[in-house]
Parts: sequence; C-alpha cells; structure tokens
Amino acid sequence: MSPSDVRSLLLSRATAAGLLIDAALLGRLDTYFRLLAHWNARINLTGFSLDKPTARAVDRLLIEPMLITQALTYPVDVWFDLGSGGGSPAIPIQLYKPAGLLVLVESKGRKAAFLREVSRELGLERVEVEATRIELIAASHRRAGTADLVTIRAVRPSDAVLAAIASLLRRGGQAAVIGSTRTIRAPISLQVAPSAEFALDSSLCLLSKL
Repeated sequence: MSPSDVRSLLLSRATAAGLLIDAALLGRLDTYFRLLAHWNARINLTGFSLDKPTARAVDRLLIEPMLITQALTYPVDVWFDLGSGGGSPAIPIQLYKPAGLLVLVESKGRKAAFLREVSRELGLERVEVEATRIELIAASHRRAGTADLVTIRAVRPSDAVLAAIASLLRRGGQAAVIGSTRTIRAPISLQVAPSAEFALDSSLCLLSKL
C-alpha cells in the first residue's frame, strides 16, 4: 500500500461525494488510515481488509464520517464517541470538523491503546481516551450532562446505552446513532427524529435531549 494509492483513492471518493479536502487534511486522513491498517493486522479493528485500500473501505471509514457532519449541529464544545473501536467515525470527523473536546470511550484495552497512539501521531491534543464501559462513563465522567454531541456506531442501542446517552447530553444536545436498522425506543428525555438513509449506505438516527 503506497502513499499515492491511499491518497488518490481518497481524493477521488471525496470528489464523488462532493467534499473538498485540502493537502493538510489529506495527509492526516492518510496517516490515520495507515495506522488503522497496521494495527488491524494484529487486532480486529474493522471488518475491512486494509492491505489494499478499496473504495468501499475508504467510503465507510473516511468519507462517510465527514458527510455525517452535514447533519450535525455545530459548534460542538464537548463530544463523546461511544464504542470507538477503530476510531471511525470519530477520528475523521475530529480531523475534518473538530470539537473542543472529544472523549473516545472504548472498553477493550488494546483498542483503547490504538486510539491513544492515533491521537499522539496526529497531534490531537483535544482528544481523551477512556478505557471503560459506556454505562460507567455516563455515571462518573466529570463532563457527564454537558455534552453537545454523542455519537455511536456498531454498538447496539440497547435501553442501557440510550439511558447513558441521555445522561451524557446537556439539554438541547444531539446524539447520532449511525448504522442502526433497529427501531429506537428512546427514554422520555430523548426525542427521536425519523430515521433516514444518509451518507452512502448507512442509516442515521438523530436524537435530541429534552
């Protein structure tokens, strides 16, 4: 996988999606993708094979996160990403449209270690990694109840997870449940917008804290 392979594919997919990417952002997205590919050979961070980049992998891991920002309300001061895993969508979003503080929540230690390395390599000073369960972070984090944004992908939005989202958000804060085809029954404190197909082939359900 050469640098030109990833960058040329990323540029072509961004153009197809109507996104403008400057040279600095292109380089940082490329660095993230390479770190993800390197670590994915040792631990399971994504279901995609990243030895040779494909349009589908670049779309899902890099392009789709940037498109999702079009549905979100900015500016964002405090953002929690739950079940962060391999760092997508959170890392590409933070590179593209950064929050004041991004808290990456990942319960598995090796994945949390990967997220810390990515943050160091990319110089993401406004990113914290919490190696704990979603329910625990909602109950104990100093920023619980102040989040402008909560995102979650590839985690089943169970009643406990939705309650945690409600606990993390401030009143008027927004949550994005990405890629879930399940009908969401949110707690009374969350208002659910209609699900819609968005950002390529993933669904996006938006919730707001009442």
